Amino acid sequence: MTSATDLSGAVWRRSRRAEGDDDFVEVADNLPGIIAVRDSRNPDGPALVFNPREWEAFVGGAKDGEFDL
Repeated sequence: MTSATDLSGAVWRRSRRAEGDDDFVEVADNLPGIIAVRDSRNPDGPALVFNPREWEAFVGGAKDGEFDL
């Protein structure tokens, strides 16, 4: 059984590179023990939630080109 994570206190931020663009993700890293990611075009929709180790692995993989298509 899974429970929803309370993101009501999340402070969402965008990359400075996303300025003026509507197609990006927002990240909230101010909540204890989690990092949340959501679609900027659907702020009331679902969010992905990572623990710090998962987030670090994801960001490292992205920087290394692991997810390039």
